[in-house]
Formats: sequence, C-alpha cells, structure tokens
Amino acid sequence: MRRLLSTFACIALLVTGCDRGNHPGHVGNIAPQFTVSDGAKSADLSKLRGRIVVLNLWATWCAPCIEELPSLLEMQRKLPQVTVVAISMDEDPDIYQRFLTKNHVDLLTIRDPTARINTMYGTAQIPETYIIDRNGVLRRKFVSAQNWTSPEILDYLNRL
Repeated sequence: MRRLLSTFACIALLVTGCDRGNHPGHVGNIAPQFTVSDGAKSADLSKLRGRIVVLNLWATWCAPCIEELPSLLEMQRKLPQVTVVAISMDEDPDIYQRFLTKNHVDLLTIRDPTARINTMYGTAQIPETYIIDRNGVLRRKFVSAQNWTSPEILDYLNRL
C-alpha cells in the first residue's frame, strides 16, 4: 500500500509540475508586452510588431547562456529579418558592460536587474528564449542553451 501511495504521489507531482517544455501557457497568445530600459538601451516589444522577435533571457554569470551566445550572434547575422532582444538579469552594470565588450555582443541586449521581464514570462531558470511572430503572438519557448544555427531552428524562423 505504501508503495502504491508513493507511486501515485510521484505521478501527481509530474502531472502538476512546472511546464519547462516549449509549450507554456502563453504559447498561441499575444506575448506579454513590455518596455525595458537600462539607461543605455531600451526596447518596447509593441514597437517590434511586424518583425519576428527572439526574446532571450540570460545573464553573464550563466554558463549555458554563455555557451549559446556565439550561435545566437551568428543566427542574428544570418537572419537579419529576425530581431534578437536579449534581456540580462545582471545586477552589476560594469561587469555586464565588460562582458559585452569582451565578447563582441552586437545585438540588442538590455539589463533588467529586477528580472521583471523574467517574471512576466514565467521564467524560473535561464536561459529561456521565446519566439514571437510578426503579429506579436508567442509561438515557441526554448529552455536551456540552444544551437541557434541548427538547420531546424533556422528553418523554423524562416517559415515564420
């Protein structure tokens, strides 16, 4: 009986657990709108309507974020019709700026030390990336580091 109860408890936890897959509750709906500024740069999601947006939530201290960064930069170069908006959770502006300079990060990245955007999107762990179509609809969520130049991802973005 104890084993049966343990099995049911495990199943219940799995069924009610957090959705870390690429089909969160927001998929298929208008993406949560935001405006964010760190004093140096800013982004207003509503002003990006008509463009495909890759919203990447990251930080300089996050190893998987750093791992995926080169392919994210390359994808931005290969697909100029796609706008990457990278929102960093970094608190220290100097460390953040040194990282951007050292790694030649030339995409739109903005510091959000309060993680307000992460909260809006329900992000619990970084990196997470959201694909928003030209109509502002959230189409996909990617969890953890990705190879943004993989044929599957490039094809997906081109089809949008």
